[in-house]
Amino acid sequence: MDLFSQFAPTTLLGMPLILMAMLIPWLLFPTPSGRWVNNRLLTLQNWFLTSFTKQILLPLNSPAHKWAFLLTTLMAFLLSMNMLGLLPYTFTPTTQLSINLGLAVPLWLATVLVGFRNQFTHSLAHFLPEGTPTPLIPILILIETISLFIRPLALGVRLTANLTAGHLLIHLISSAIPAILPMSITASLLTFTVLILLTILEIAVAMIQAYVFVLLLSLYLQENT
Repeated sequence: MDLFSQFAPTTLLGMPLILMAMLIPWLLFPTPSGRWVNNRLLTLQNWFLTSFTKQILLPLNSPAHKWAFLLTTLMAFLLSMNMLGLLPYTFTPTTQLSINLGLAVPLWLATVLVGFRNQFTHSLAHFLPEGTPTPLIPILILIETISLFIRPLALGVRLTANLTAGHLLIHLISSAIPAILPMSITASLLTFTVLILLTILEIAVAMIQAYVFVLLLSLYLQENT
């Protein structure tokens, strides 16, 4: 087994379980009740979703507020998958580039199409900054076009690379602890301390990367509304 075998989709009887790994987070969210007073978990969930929605929609224009439900749902989906992937004997779907690009490309394309539909001239103006010298016009148009099409790739690769790097470091350090233990108990305890600190860091990375993914998507939406 190599280090990257942990990122291969788990299978049962030859069937991949990646769809189950993507559906389980939704089962963990409590269903809103019709009572006047919610329990602590529902209150915390409603507070988080409301605060995030206000924060993400603050810099956006009014037409972009229609995306509130989609952006909040995407944030909850990515956050739950990233956090559940840190538990033992679990699988993180967001370490797969295909999953992340499957989320990034359609959503990025939707923001671009919204811009061309609602403000066609303004969207085309992004390809050529005002006051550009005439000899530089073709080069700048080419550069802006490449930067536009590289955005979904950057979205997907950023999420995949950060989660994969953290999982690899945790796997390497946890494998080193039993190897060091017979030689030095002190060194193994220090390595275990580093592992605990790295796990805390990875929890923060899992939350931050989910937020960054949605934040960048909202910035792309802001340019086109």
